[in-house]
Parts: sequence; C-alpha cells; structure tokens
Amino acid sequence: MTYTLTGKRVFVAGHRGMVGGALVRRLASEGCEVLTASRAELDLTDQHAVRDWFAAHRPQAVFLAAAKVGGIHANNSYPVDFLAQNLQLQTNVITSAHETGVEKLLFLGSSCIYPKFAEQPIREEALLTGPLEPTNEWYAIAKIAGIKLCQAYRRQHGADFISAQPTNLYGPGDNYDLANSHVLPALLRKFHEAKEAGVPEVVVWGTGTPLREFLHVDDLADALVFLMKVYSDEIPLNVGSGVEVSIRELAETIAKVVGYEATLTWDSSKPDGTPRKLMDSSRLHALGWNRARGLEEGIADAYAHWLVHGG
Repeated sequence: MTYTLTGKRVFVAGHRGMVGGALVRRLASEGCEVLTASRAELDLTDQHAVRDWFAAHRPQAVFLAAAKVGGIHANNSYPVDFLAQNLQLQTNVITSAHETGVEKLLFLGSSCIYPKFAEQPIREEALLTGPLEPTNEWYAIAKIAGIKLCQAYRRQHGADFISAQPTNLYGPGDNYDLANSHVLPALLRKFHEAKEAGVPEVVVWGTGTPLREFLHVDDLADALVFLMKVYSDEIPLNVGSGVEVSIRELAETIAKVVGYEATLTWDSSKPDGTPRKLMDSSRLHALGWNRARGLEEGIADAYAHWLVHGG
C-alpha cells in the first residue's frame, strides 16, 4: 500500500542538520505542511516538552533525523553525551509519536551500526553479527536502539515505524572544517584553497587505495520520501548509490570539478582506515528507487553551494 504525504502535517525532527535540511527542501514539492522546531523551541531530550509538542501540533508523519553527531575525538571524549542524549531524543520522539497517533515514522540510522568487519557489500542482515568500530560505538549503539525501538512498536502495537541507514553523505549543509570534516568536503576545501593560493600540490592522507561509497544528501532525502510512501517492514533499509570509488579517484574527480590540476602527494604515514566500505542497497533498488546522481555531478553541486553559503 502507498502512503501519501499530500495534505499531511509532516514533522522533520532535526531540520537544521544536513539531512533534515535536505528533507525540508524535498518535502516542499509534496503538498504537505512541514513542521519544524528549533532547539530553542523544543529540547528533544526533554520528555515532557516533546510529549506536549506532539499533543499540540499533532503531526501525522515524522522523519526523525535529529541526532547528536561528531567525529572520532568527540565520540571518545564524550561517550555519555553520544549515548545518553541520542537515546533520550530518539525515545522521546518515537514514544510521543505512538502516543499521539502518528500514522508513519521514519527513523534515520547510520552505516556505523554495522560490525567493524562486516562482509562487503554490507547487507542489512549483518546488524548485530559482530563487534562495532570502537571509536564510535556509543553513537552506533544509540542508533541500533532506535532501530530496535521502531521494530518493537511494529511488533507490539502495529505501528508503521520504519528505519533506514545512509552511506557516506555529502552536499549542502556539510562540514568543511579541515580539523574534523569527512574526506570529501575536506578534499574539496583543500583543492579550492590550493587553487586560490596557487599551491602546486595537495597532500592527501593515506595511499589513495581505500574504496568508499558516497551519496548526495538531496538524493538521500528523495530516497527517504520514497520509502515513507512505499515501504512498511521492520528491516532497516540501506540507502546508498551502489557505486564505490577509490580515494585517489575521488581526489581526481574533485580536482576536475574545482578546475585545478595540482600534484597529488600521498602521505602514507597517515592511516587509510577500512580498506572497503560499501552498503548493499539492493532491497531499496528493488523497490524502485535508484536515482542517485553521478559523483562528478554531485560534487559540482556541493562545490557550488559551498562557494555561496560556506559550511
């Protein structure tokens, strides 16, 4: 059965974030009323405040994209914050959604929910089959708990609550701070600054051999809206492009987009990380969504947005 968003009140929790912002942009064409609440307006870790907000606004559909996020250093330094705050906000939103009769909820997971040494490409069945990556296990455990809570509401109460976890994201709203950004926005900034300064080389961590998958955040939003309409099951679905590139290929594509042929210098003293990380999104593609844009096109869009808006 197809769920329609037309004419519905749709709450995007976490609309100031990268994914939440993309969802707001995507929902603009769905003929629905998009509900948002800033942190100043609603503290999602406050159970009573969340319950009161849901009772007052009565959303009919919810995209739960809010989360406390951070890099390796933050996860290692503040494990209580990443575990407790994410558990609190997820539980508050999901339970309040059920209590107020929300028709459908989509919970956003993360690819870090999977075991560190999961077989590649990573299928949904890999969940809870091995130990997690220690550097972000606090965040991962909270996300797993959110997925399981949605499954529990389906089993015990018949609630139409679903989950999805994206691959590596990039695009509008990304973090371009070289101290703690991910590889794609970091390389975009490095090449741009090298071009501006006329520096002849760009130094990249590692050997350039690891394989990674990337998805433009607006494509993720499109996939999530698609799933909200057509998917209803307890299996948390992977959302990815299905295409992997080496870090070397990524750097070369970014150089082409920026328009600067700098010499690539590989700092092999720095870690490569996992040799390969690819999500198996065959379930999503079998449902009928496989509209991820090409990497060069997506990076060009991200670069144009960053030049205007920063990040």
